[in-house]
Amino acid sequence: MTTLPGIADIHAAAARLSGLIVETPLIESQELNKRFGARILFKPETLQRTGSFKFRGAYNKLSSLSEAERSRGVVAFSSGNHAQGVAASAAMFGVKAVIAMPADAPAMKVGNVRKMGAEVVPFDRFRDDRMVVVRPYIEKGMVLVPPFDDPAIIAGQGTIGLELMRQARALGVGLDAVIVPCGGGGLSSGISVAVKDASPDTAVWAVEPEHFDDTRRSLAAGARVSNEPGHDSICDALLTAEPGVITFEINRRNLAGAIAVSDQAAAQAMRDAMAYLKLVVEPGGCVGLAALSSGEIELSGKNVAVVLSGGNVDFGTYAGIMAAA
Repeated sequence: MTTLPGIADIHAAAARLSGLIVETPLIESQELNKRFGARILFKPETLQRTGSFKFRGAYNKLSSLSEAERSRGVVAFSSGNHAQGVAASAAMFGVKAVIAMPADAPAMKVGNVRKMGAEVVPFDRFRDDRMVVVRPYIEKGMVLVPPFDDPAIIAGQGTIGLELMRQARALGVGLDAVIVPCGGGGLSSGISVAVKDASPDTAVWAVEPEHFDDTRRSLAAGARVSNEPGHDSICDALLTAEPGVITFEINRRNLAGAIAVSDQAAAQAMRDAMAYLKLVVEPGGCVGLAALSSGEIELSGKNVAVVLSGGNVDFGTYAGIMAAA
């Protein structure tokens, strides 16, 4: 089995990313603190380079490749945020990038990837096997940059946990819980390693969309479980088929649990983020805020951090959700 990334790998990733990423702040709303009876600190990776946390892992992965590997180009599959992270990183290294993206991916994400110089190959997220789509490029010698199940990707995402814990300490806050959106588990696993190293008693929770709660069900089963086909969600960034092998092994050890939230709850959380935090957050990026209303996490009198993982949402989609309030 691949060696699991540890805290040393996350520190190494932080050194590579130094000066290239935005150290996103911790912000709070007194209105939301009052509503939940807790101190809630939000980490808005919406403000990160490319509009989501994904640049961290993608750049760290490309940094780990040899010059010879980079010269062959990179290929990835993504609904949009990983695609943008890979495209931006590839442009910085001056290497060719091909990204397979679902045909129904948000137009903003597809457009941004093309603007960064990457080639987009569309596929049907419900009928096509992503690995089949990218295999011809791998066979030509291009290097696959996975969206989550890779030690370098996980370590890059884990740098959020380093920042978050350091920033909380600077505020004099001991965190009782950290809540993280979860698709394939790269973000939650990486953050959990950093959080547990700094504060073993801090609970780390993953949050997924309803019907795409493979991590929640896998934790309950004690083994990786796939999602049932035939469902959809507005949380396009989190629609993975099953947890990664590496990410699940880390999450199995570190997570307090996982929570599934409805599209309606995610949409309300987007409205709350706009109203109280003045932030544009995409549906999948807002599930952690949605989970605060689930009743599954003890909040009263607690200090809780919530990662808002991305803000790449089409204008029309966003306007429709805001108007539905």
